[in-house]
Amino acid sequence: MLPGRPLVASLARIPFFAGLAADALERVAAGTRTRRFRRGEVIFHAGDPGDALFVIVTGEVKISVPSESGEEAILTTLHEGDVFGELALLDGAPRSASAAALVATETVVLPRDRFRELVATEPAIRDALLASLASELRRLTTHVEELHFLDMTGRLAARLVRLAGESGPPEVDGAIHLRASLTQAELASMVGCTRQSVNKLLGQFSDAGLVRLDRDGIAVTDLPGLVTASHR
Repeated sequence: MLPGRPLVASLARIPFFAGLAADALERVAAGTRTRRFRRGEVIFHAGDPGDALFVIVTGEVKISVPSESGEEAILTTLHEGDVFGELALLDGAPRSASAAALVATETVVLPRDRFRELVATEPAIRDALLASLASELRRLTTHVEELHFLDMTGRLAARLVRLAGESGPPEVDGAIHLRASLTQAELASMVGCTRQSVNKLLGQFSDAGLVRLDRDGIAVTDLPGLVTASHR
């Protein structure tokens, strides 16, 4: 773990474990290990055995589904405090999606047997697990709704709105800067279109004053305008 950040203290700040008493956190910490991943490193592949729960301490992770041709659909991006990999621990099936680090990422890994023990003995963990699954279902419902009812412009605008919401408060110039390493290819994988289409739409958004494109990446300059565009 990072210097000055004992594992128990780090776990206590993670919403999934926030309801646990101090002694329970100590038991959780004793049964976990820390893993660090470089930017772009795969954490697990779709089809791998589901043998552990991952908790993001620092960094960012993408969850994606690959196609036979090598393309991918990015289902979601996860951040500090988020957990992933719980689904395969519940039904024993292989991983249904792949996970990879978008930036240098540090995780806490909870083995399957310890996870199932916590679910069986700690009501707070069961509640957190149900909340996590409900959130995932809502996210998937939103994703399907956007794919069916929005055109490419609306889907890209909606994704940029969500990314802006995950990027913290505006800078001094009022703009919300998205992750610097975010690529147009990633955005295309998120909204189900080509990189060329994303490039064209970003140019239109820039001309309309909704975003700014520069060497530091994408900055949202008119969030209400993007929200309006996301309703198309």
